[in-house]
Amino acid sequence: MSQRNEPVYLISVAAKICDMHPQTLRTYERLGLVIPVRVGSKNRMYSEADVEKLKQIQRLTQDMGVNLAGVDIILGLLDKIKRMQAEHDAETDRLKRVLQEQSRIIDEIGKKKL
Repeated sequence: MSQRNEPVYLISVAAKICDMHPQTLRTYERLGLVIPVRVGSKNRMYSEADVEKLKQIQRLTQDMGVNLAGVDIILGLLDKIKRMQAEHDAETDRLKRVLQEQSRIIDEIGKKKL
C-alpha cells in the first residue's frame, strides 16, 4: 500500500480537513464515492488519497453544480482514464524496448558484414 493510500484520519479529522460534516462523508461512503478502511466494526479511517477525492467531490458539487450521480460517473471516468494512461505508458515502454533491441540487432548485423 502506498503512503498516499495509508489510512490515517478518523472520520472527524477527515471531515474537518475537507470542511464537511461527518454525515456527508458517511453519505459519500454509502453511495460508494469514497470507501474508507474500516478498523474494527465502527471506525472509518481515511487516507490522503481519500481526502483528495473528498475535496474533488466537493469541487464538483459546490463549484460546478454536479449532482452526486454525475460525480459518480465523472469519478468512474477519471479512474478509467488513469488506468488507460497506465496501460498506454506500459505499452509505450514495451515498444521502446522492442525498438532498442531491434536497433541493437541491426547494429550487430552491420558490424558482422564489415
